[in-house]
Amino acid sequence: MNLIARAFWLSRPGQGEIRDVHLPEPGEGEVLVRSLYSGVSRGTETLVFRGGVPKSQHAAMRAPFQEGDFPAPVKYGYLSVGVVEAGAADLVGRTVFCLYPHQTRYVVPASAVTVVPDTVPAERAVLAGTVETAVNALWDAAPLVGDRIAVVGGGMVGCSVAALLARFPGVRVQLVDADPGRAKIAEALGVGFALPADALGECDLVVHASATEQGLARALELLTAEGTVLELSWYGDRQVALPLGEAFHSRRLVIRSSQVGTVSPARRSSRSYADRLALALDLLADPALDALVTGESAFEELPDVLPGLASGEIPALCHRVRYADTA
Repeated sequence: MNLIARAFWLSRPGQGEIRDVHLPEPGEGEVLVRSLYSGVSRGTETLVFRGGVPKSQHAAMRAPFQEGDFPAPVKYGYLSVGVVEAGAADLVGRTVFCLYPHQTRYVVPASAVTVVPDTVPAERAVLAGTVETAVNALWDAAPLVGDRIAVVGGGMVGCSVAALLARFPGVRVQLVDADPGRAKIAEALGVGFALPADALGECDLVVHASATEQGLARALELLTAEGTVLELSWYGDRQVALPLGEAFHSRRLVIRSSQVGTVSPARRSSRSYADRLALALDLLADPALDALVTGESAFEELPDVLPGLASGEIPALCHRVRYADTA
């Protein structure tokens, strides 16, 4: 077997290219996957594209099947959906999700792929990694029936959290973003929307995902006494200033971090990484989540598309990459 695949590489910060990759024949316990779609996680991947991963975080930021090292050259990405073409007999022909970079075909251990439920279209399954982040965030936040909640930051992660919160009974959920265009997405997800200045206060919980100082400061302002901000933003190599004077201490406010690298301590004894991802895929049966995919392009266009996503010229939550049938 002498199969050649094609992969997107960041050749240097701000510039990408497509390279040929020689694939091995899948061995025992491995599968060959032909890509159908992948997703560009705009926040993290554009940070990588700009070369903004701090040296102290190079190891922590490695994707499971990353090749190369930060800042570049590096092959990075983790939202891939494809069809198993060869390998483990029980997986051949199945549509699967894998934390793999943007590549037309790849060989991975069978344990690295998760079968996409029949209720979830392959093109929506690229959201699995982001919905998995939202699941972990809500395991950390542990919202209660009747809570007043704001999600500050209507990006891919923030909207995923809002979409899951919309299913909680009796909660007041409001998506808060400086872009009024996010109102349509909030409506599609079944939650309220407000610009930062108009957001409802007295919140028991605020989930912050805007990755801005202003957003985090506003999140603190929206809390009721003893309320909690769950911080989902990752700031890369930027320094963040916070207003922790005035009433921060007297109101006993809490800022708590959450991230998907570990399973929430609240669920660690009973849930594994595989459980969390499987749950995320089950939740993607909801067609409302299609609102999170805001653009699509062909794989061959990635070297031109990534600069536009990084600069904001191409506005996006999740940008979906489409692969031609290479069979």
